[in-house]
Amino acid sequence: DICDHLLAEEQKTYYNTLLALRGFCFLHAHDHQQALQDFQKVIEHDSPHPNSCIKALCGRGLTRISGGSHYLTALDYITACQLKLEETIFTIKSYVPWNQRGLLLKVLQEEGQKMLQKKRYPGGRNLSLFVLFCFVFSSRDAPGVYQLASLLVELDASDEASRILCADALYQMGCVEEAHKFLLLTLSGNPQSSPILARLVLLQLKKGFLYDGNQLLKKVIRIGDTSCLLPIMDIFKDEDRELMRTHCHFQALTILKNRQGDADIKEAIAYLSFAIIASGGYAEDCLLIRARCYGRLGQKKTAIFDFNAILKEDPRNVQALSGRGLTHLALKQQKEAVQDLISALKVEAGAVIPAILSLKPEAQGLITQWLLQHGRTALTELIAAKDLSKEEALRDLLMTAKALIKICKDAQYHVFYTDVLIANGRYEEALDHLQEAFGHSLADDFASARLAVLQLKKRNVAMAAHAFSILAKRDEGELGFLLNFVDAKQQQHLSQVAAHEGNVLIKDHRYEKALGYYTLAVLASRDNPRYLRQRAACLMRLKKYDKALKDMEKVIQKHGCNSLKTRVKDHCSKGRLLLSLAEEEAAVQQYIEALQLDESVALCSIMNSPGSEILTKTFHKIAQYHFDMQRYEEAWKVTDYGLKIDKNTELKKLKTRLKREASSCSIH
Repeated sequence: DICDHLLAEEQKTYYNTLLALRGFCFLHAHDHQQALQDFQKVIEHDSPHPNSCIKALCGRGLTRISGGSHYLTALDYITACQLKLEETIFTIKSYVPWNQRGLLLKVLQEEGQKMLQKKRYPGGRNLSLFVLFCFVFSSRDAPGVYQLASLLVELDASDEASRILCADALYQMGCVEEAHKFLLLTLSGNPQSSPILARLVLLQLKKGFLYDGNQLLKKVIRIGDTSCLLPIMDIFKDEDRELMRTHCHFQALTILKNRQGDADIKEAIAYLSFAIIASGGYAEDCLLIRARCYGRLGQKKTAIFDFNAILKEDPRNVQALSGRGLTHLALKQQKEAVQDLISALKVEAGAVIPAILSLKPEAQGLITQWLLQHGRTALTELIAAKDLSKEEALRDLLMTAKALIKICKDAQYHVFYTDVLIANGRYEEALDHLQEAFGHSLADDFASARLAVLQLKKRNVAMAAHAFSILAKRDEGELGFLLNFVDAKQQQHLSQVAAHEGNVLIKDHRYEKALGYYTLAVLASRDNPRYLRQRAACLMRLKKYDKALKDMEKVIQKHGCNSLKTRVKDHCSKGRLLLSLAEEEAAVQQYIEALQLDESVALCSIMNSPGSEILTKTFHKIAQYHFDMQRYEEAWKVTDYGLKIDKNTELKKLKTRLKREASSCSIH
């Protein structure tokens, strides 16, 4: 009211002063809009009074805090300081309440820091004024921030953040010595302050005092606060940051060259972390070295984080790909390890192979097996789908195979390389490699089977069948894989030749050799029932009843288009095998099925083997078991069919007992 009364008088004495005072009155009454109008009138007056302008700028700055325009608040206080620092200090102490002063100082600190870091966040309003201030202050932020920091230090000389802001501004103004002295003075109050020590490190390096700078850096490392460098890097100049990066990188390499203890590696990691921060967060060489250091300390997942940082910027970085792949290997993560190492091999195999060769034998063996397994799976899928037109996939497989034979000389890797050459249609090259790796005699069965594939390309079916029959006895899966290289017509011819040779060998009682040929015939014909029967018969002679039974089960599953006679004989054959395996109840069931289909054919087959007398004894045994368990219907059925085979006395007696014991219920 007093201000309103004085302002209403005709004589406009102290007009600006009264407006500024009334503005603060409105501000304290929380009427920010009226306060802003009064402050604005003072600032825009044709003949402003300096002290009144300072008060108005300070008042307007306070109102802008509530509106979220913190950057404009800072600019108001910088302008006030440039007009008269002492008056600005007086205004804050006199007119800004204690409960608002803490927030004001915090806002000014943060905005001053942002100005030095060139991070401005204008409020939505007063945008044109913001643009004007940006233009005015863009080339002289540091002096303005220095005045702002000086104000903050005057208001609270013990506040470390304000003193650091003052030193940062001095540095950007080119006053390195003054900044250094100011930081030393501040450090005396808190000798363990990482932000101050980090700044002193950089200033010492800039002045050429490498030893002193390094001692300070070691102190920061001992404190363990590497994050203190992050805000500094936006303040210091590029050439000074590069100086810091180079020094830290060199120190890390020196440590790793001369010392190998865990503590030394940790110290090297700290130096590398400083170097990475100094480079702006990405320094490929430092990230690679640090990742390897983490790996040596057993911190595998942290190492992967560094490799990821490199690959985010450069997805084809071979060192990072191979490094991450080998780290996944250490973590036993097969899929990820294989994926990374194959990607690295695509980029530069010459850099990846030595890295794998440097591993311990156990790790080297594991990764080569993983790569081989992946390659075999991919190749199998390609040839099984008859899709050999995927040039890129075949090229990648060839690259993997070449790398494997350089890493390991084992036969399986040379065999895989040959397979890939065959898949690529490079038959002469495949033959040359086989002879170079295994000699002309090709004593290895797996290598001989590859030669057989190549012989088939030249229509030499008999020689191919011989080699395949040997492999069939060792590894049916491998033979099945190789047959994918052979076209359907050749496979049909191969199965016929193999079956014929098997029949010849059976007549000479050379059952083991015959088995290999029959297996080839089965695989090449995709489980043709005729060849399955022949193999089952061969297996029976070798007394491998369980395997023979599996073949007969496959035959019976394919019964759809077979003649009735053939189906009856198949059930009898299966029954005979089950008897050999002492599975008498299942055997009886097979003979019953055969009798149900055609009794005369079944009886003829039974007479040949195992004979009616032997079989009826088995029927009696199973029927008696069902009778004892009071399963009269099952007992009756078995007895009935047993008597069709032979009028066995015991079976007749059992049938009489069944009639007598079960006379009270219908059993047929």
